[in-house]
Amino acid sequence: MGDMLLEQLKSYTGSSPKPEGFDTYWERALRELDEASLDYELIPADFTSPLAECYHLYFTGVGGARIHCKYVRPKNRTGQGPGMAMFHGYTGDSGDWSDKVGYAAHGISVIALDCRGQGGLSEDNLQVLGTTVRGHIIRGVDDPNPDKLYYRNMFLDTAQSARILMSMEEVDETRVGVYGCSQGGALATVCAALEPRISLAVIVYPFLADYKRAYELNVTSSAYEELYYYFRNIDFNHQREEALFQRLGLIDIQNLADRIMAKVIFVSGLTDTICPPSTQFAVYNKIVSEKELLVYPEYGHEYLPRLGDRVLQEFLEL
Repeated sequence: MGDMLLEQLKSYTGSSPKPEGFDTYWERALRELDEASLDYELIPADFTSPLAECYHLYFTGVGGARIHCKYVRPKNRTGQGPGMAMFHGYTGDSGDWSDKVGYAAHGISVIALDCRGQGGLSEDNLQVLGTTVRGHIIRGVDDPNPDKLYYRNMFLDTAQSARILMSMEEVDETRVGVYGCSQGGALATVCAALEPRISLAVIVYPFLADYKRAYELNVTSSAYEELYYYFRNIDFNHQREEALFQRLGLIDIQNLADRIMAKVIFVSGLTDTICPPSTQFAVYNKIVSEKELLVYPEYGHEYLPRLGDRVLQEFLEL
């Protein structure tokens, strides 16, 4: 099944349900986050640069997990400057030091989060009932406690890391933005939604959106393939399908998008088969803050030319 034409995409608002009690669920989660400490540990990195100071940063996330970030700040800064919270793609990690140094060389402090239990150093200490096979989307969907969803805690980690960045003496908390692609684009979305002080969000072909629509498309060739495996291995006759998509609605980023107050640069490639464009536009069309859409008609889930230049320019203008 193919996806929609651009004109259809511009009016599409999603097919996945928004669960009853969604707002209460996230208000409760944010109260838990408000009780979390902003204390952190900085450990100098082996990687050094004449332009920046590079650190491993650790903090305690919700549920007591030890969370790792890379933190890179301009060397010999006087006064405060802008900050960037950077988020990585699915299964990966916070990436190389060198790209963060590039931002620091322009006066931007960068915190780059490692997602729990993925390719980096952050701890995933979540214990759940139900399957933990074949991906993080379905981790916790069958636990009686909806707070056991993996991405609930992951989403809260993004806001906590941004709050830590804002607390740095070298960072102007009114000039902090978020940036990410794919899973990172999803995390940039929710970070801006959960932390209203974020002033800029650069969201590139985001993951974790409109799960039912993703399932209805070619799910075995996309980043959403674990939905297929859930039905194939757990719910053979789809008897729990409605309950599954209700539960996933709690971690569907389109349902948080209208909370964003920041300026948004939203980027989508129309040939994307990994995160289908319709799932992305379900998010974009719910954003009510100032926003700009950048479309790459002949591109998919890949390197997008000149986008890096645009990102740097946007952060320099914070």
